[in-house]
Amino acid sequence: FTKKKPYQVKKTCYAQHSQIKMIRKKMVDIMTREVSSNDMKEVVNKLIPDSIGKDIEKACQGIYPLHDVYIRKVKVLKKPKFDIGKLMDMHGESTSKTTTTETGEKVDRPDNFEPPVQESV
Repeated sequence: FTKKKPYQVKKTCYAQHSQIKMIRKKMVDIMTREVSSNDMKEVVNKLIPDSIGKDIEKACQGIYPLHDVYIRKVKVLKKPKFDIGKLMDMHGESTSKTTTTETGEKVDRPDNFEPPVQESV
């Protein structure tokens, strides 16, 4: 939101369209820099206390005074590389051996095994 000047009488204050475009460009630059330079866990840790919003607010003060800058939506554009070890570390279920197989493992079943038919779905 735009910030009122201390001596302003009017209740509202609006930035010009060119200022809005410059603010938006700077916001996108800051967000992409923060996200691309950090891990997913570090990005989430920065989003929770809203430190990225404070950085945006400080950077845009020269264009137009802002206040209450928050990031309300985050969209994942590219799927991150999946590592089962890191996932287990994040959830606190870290084990010394974590092995993943790309081919899978064969499950032993008795001969002519058919799954039971359900009567209702």
